[in-house]
Amino acid sequence: MTQAQMNHAIPVRKPGLTFDASIPRYWFNGNIASTHGFNGLNLLFPEGERFFVKSVYDQLDKIVDPVLREQVRAFAGQEGQHANQHEKYFDVLRAHGYEIETFLRRFHWFIRFSSRWLPAPLRLSATAGAEHYTAIFGSNALEEYDEVFANLHPTMRKLIVWHATEEVEHRSVAFDVLQATYPSYVLRIVGFLIATVTLFGWSAYATRMFVRQDRVPRKVIAEHRQQMFKRMEKGGIKRLKEGLRAYFRRDFHPSQYGESIELGHRRLEQVGLPIDA
Repeated sequence: MTQAQMNHAIPVRKPGLTFDASIPRYWFNGNIASTHGFNGLNLLFPEGERFFVKSVYDQLDKIVDPVLREQVRAFAGQEGQHANQHEKYFDVLRAHGYEIETFLRRFHWFIRFSSRWLPAPLRLSATAGAEHYTAIFGSNALEEYDEVFANLHPTMRKLIVWHATEEVEHRSVAFDVLQATYPSYVLRIVGFLIATVTLFGWSAYATRMFVRQDRVPRKVIAEHRQQMFKRMEKGGIKRLKEGLRAYFRRDFHPSQYGESIELGHRRLEQVGLPIDA
């Protein structure tokens, strides 16, 4: 039995979230650094996840395993929903007075450039690497739900739990497609390095953009940043380091790492979202 056949079903849910004026400016427990860290990532998701879908879908004709082919389609469905929901949140950021169009144009140009000039195997490898990061972030959110996310604004709490659960559910798909089409360890690592620089570089750029527009005193930002890192030291940073080391093992597979899908389903129940599609 192949790895794909050992995997689970991947339901494509439509959470129907409503993003409105009730979402406060600093919705992440009042912490400016945490809020803008998420806001920065949020700006990357729509374009980034459409890039992921295309990178994986471009290899569909090379996949012979019918289970993996079906998982690719489900992966595309989940990522498409993520892109749509996170894009809807852009209107909340605009309503709070943030100018995000310049950043979005620049990131759009970068994605188009990458899609045109990076070879298909490298795009797929970078996608597999980025999906490992999103699975780590998702696992962390599910694990720390009670301590960190339980008191967030209801819409943002649902958005995070839903997205985190689905990142864990489909964490193996891009990697399995990479192994089925271009099973090179060197290619895997090069793509992972590209994903690392891209993800952290662009999200840091976006985060700084939000902070600058807020014009909050540096002392306040430093205090909030310190609080954020103090919270992350309890699990998030450790989990990130473990995930990085794991990806460099030759025998690595995403199913070996991260929180269980069952935990994600329990979190969905906690926030009032369906487990099935």
